[in-house]
Amino acid sequence: MTHANDLDPEQITTLLSVFYGRVRKDPEIGPVFNRIVDDWDEHLTRLEDFWSSLMLASGRYKGNPLAMHALHGDLITPTMFDSWLAIWARTTDELLPPDIASIMQTKAHRIAERLKTVMYEPSHGEATVTPCPHNVVDASPDAPPG
Repeated sequence: MTHANDLDPEQITTLLSVFYGRVRKDPEIGPVFNRIVDDWDEHLTRLEDFWSSLMLASGRYKGNPLAMHALHGDLITPTMFDSWLAIWARTTDELLPPDIASIMQTKAHRIAERLKTVMYEPSHGEATVTPCPHNVVDASPDAPPG
C-alpha cells in the first residue's frame, strides 16, 4: 500500500504543472485563473509549498488561502469548484499511485468545501470574509470540518 510519505516532491511539481496547464485551458475556470494570476511561476511555487506542507508536512507554506480566495469571490462561483475538482481528480488519477491520488482528492474536496463556506453565504451566494476556525492547510481527511 502506498502512503502520502511515499510522495516525491517532484511528483507534486509535475502534478501542479499539468493540472494548472489544464485549468488555464478550461473554458469555465481558465479565464478566471488567467485574469487573477499575474505570475504563474510564482503561483505554482506557492502551490508547491502548499501541497508540500499538506502532504509531506514540510511546513513550507506560509500563506492564507482563505483570504486570498475571498478577495476574488466576485469572480469565482461555487460551481467553479466542481470544475476544479473534476480536473484535479482526472490529473491525480493519471499521474499518481491510486492511494496517493485518493488522499489528495479527499483533501482537495475538504479544502473546496471550506473555501465555499468562507466565501459564500448560503442564503445570498455573495462573497464574505467570515473567519474560519481551521487553517485550510490542516484539511486532512480526519480533520473536523471548518
